Amino acid sequence: MMSRSAIQKAKYQKDEAFAAYLPAIDFTGGYTYNQRELSIFDSDQLLPTKSFDMKTGKYEFNLVTNPETGMPIKGPNGQYVPSTVALIPKEAMTYDIHNVFFGAVTLTQPIYMGGKIVAMNKITRDAETLAKSMHDNEVENVIYAVDAAYWQVVSLKAKYDLAQSYVNLLDSLDRDIHLMFDQGVVTKADVLSVDVKLNSANVDLTKVENGLVLSRMALAQVCGLPVNTVFTLQDEGKEEVTLNAEVSKEYNMEDIYARRPDLEALRQGVKIAGHKKQLALSSMLPNVALVGAYSFSNPNMYDGFKKNFKGAFSIGAMVTIPIWHWGGNYNKYRAAKVDETVMELQLADAKTMVDLQVQQASFKTTEAYKTYKTAESNLTSANENLRCANLAFREGMATTNNVLEAQTAWLKAHSEEIDAMIDVRLCDVYLSKCLGTLY
Repeated sequence: MMSRSAIQKAKYQKDEAFAAYLPAIDFTGGYTYNQRELSIFDSDQLLPTKSFDMKTGKYEFNLVTNPETGMPIKGPNGQYVPSTVALIPKEAMTYDIHNVFFGAVTLTQPIYMGGKIVAMNKITRDAETLAKSMHDNEVENVIYAVDAAYWQVVSLKAKYDLAQSYVNLLDSLDRDIHLMFDQGVVTKADVLSVDVKLNSANVDLTKVENGLVLSRMALAQVCGLPVNTVFTLQDEGKEEVTLNAEVSKEYNMEDIYARRPDLEALRQGVKIAGHKKQLALSSMLPNVALVGAYSFSNPNMYDGFKKNFKGAFSIGAMVTIPIWHWGGNYNKYRAAKVDETVMELQLADAKTMVDLQVQQASFKTTEAYKTYKTAESNLTSANENLRCANLAFREGMATTNNVLEAQTAWLKAHSEEIDAMIDVRLCDVYLSKCLGTLY
């Protein structure tokens, strides 16, 4: 469930990266309170005026002239004294900015970002594939864990049946030995040795029974079921075993590499590292963006100074060109390049390990199947040995110890046959996992 959530997260991140191709629209608004008003002048202003002179054809300043000479008169400050002035009161150029409201709607369209948007989209796309590969790997792990718990239950069920059969054998022998003791045919020591074996077998039966209950709980847990779930497995009681995967000494490793989800995850990691290298390279390339905005404020200065909302559109382009960063961006690119090399080496190392893993799994599966066949042959001999020992005991040609030894050998052969059968199953599952055919 966690790996499925990771796939969903990767999909969202891919959609997020794609959104960078599209124009971004934002709104910004605010309010400011100012303590003071804004005044352009510190006092009332007197501006000189001009009149049109017909003689010169130009506007000339209206100045105070000397009646005798007709020349303009200068004041104490050395400036000519105007005869007429225009009054601009300070209050007329004082503006109330105590409460200012403002806002803007902006649109930004990336044109060229040095390739970083393309790189990010590739990274998120491969990250989604990586998440799917990790999910497949987790599925394989769950299947393998379930199979291991499954065959553990089958093994303990078979050993429980074996222990029950062994107890029945000893119980039958115990009855016979007590009858023979009553007839004076055997000694008390023979009776006690059989009683001890029977008690020990009952203890072992109890242990196996407890182990079987716990193993069923463990299987229910890895299957996501309540631990007290009651179920019967399909393979309980089966005595024959066959291999599901073809055991071969040679395999097409390229096909195995393609099927293995863990190697696929590493391959995606190599691709992501390459895209990150391109992302680092983009920091050394120019960025170009188109910017448009509609800005407004209250008060506004578009038609005088009025206390109402009014705004205007603006459009432009923005270019950023990296010039000198003391090698920081270049070193970032080189570090990303090293990361890509490391990922490639990890993939190559993983392929080597997979080669070894497949060969070992194939060898172990073959050996397990050979061991199982040997155990079957030993079991046949043990069954015959027990039959002969029981027959000889009834005819008085074998001792109690001979029968007990035959029963012990029979128990051991059965137990080894069960272990060999389960080992074949587990090796078969592990080989499938190594070959990438488990899921």
